[in-house]
Amino acid sequence: MHRFLLVITLLLGFTAAAVAQEPAKVTTLFSRDLSDLPGKEGSMLIVEYPPGAADPVHRHNANAFVYVLEGSIIMQVKGSEPVTLHPGQTFYEGPDDIHVVGRNASKTEPAKFLVVFIKNKGAPILTPVE
Repeated sequence: MHRFLLVITLLLGFTAAAVAQEPAKVTTLFSRDLSDLPGKEGSMLIVEYPPGAADPVHRHNANAFVYVLEGSIIMQVKGSEPVTLHPGQTFYEGPDDIHVVGRNASKTEPAKFLVVFIKNKGAPILTPVE
């Protein structure tokens, strides 16, 4: 019986670890040239973090405006303290910021947020930072 419980516990642990490693789902809502800002475009995305999900360190080379829709997320740019955001709260990243923490604050509940970027036309949305 003890061996059976050990096997079940290990399987549940591996399942929880696999869920925690599931990547964020990113859905592009639209991208449009900004005619009054030559060479710039605006993009709008929805990011969905599964429970326990986290982003690697990165930058956007853009002005990024975040609005939390569901759940709670933790955000931090280099040189600033981390902040925990809840539905209705916002976060800003500038073009020179390095995003050192971006993750779901919960290991059991998903989180969802909207991001609006203003960036150079054709530039990538996300650039990994080593």
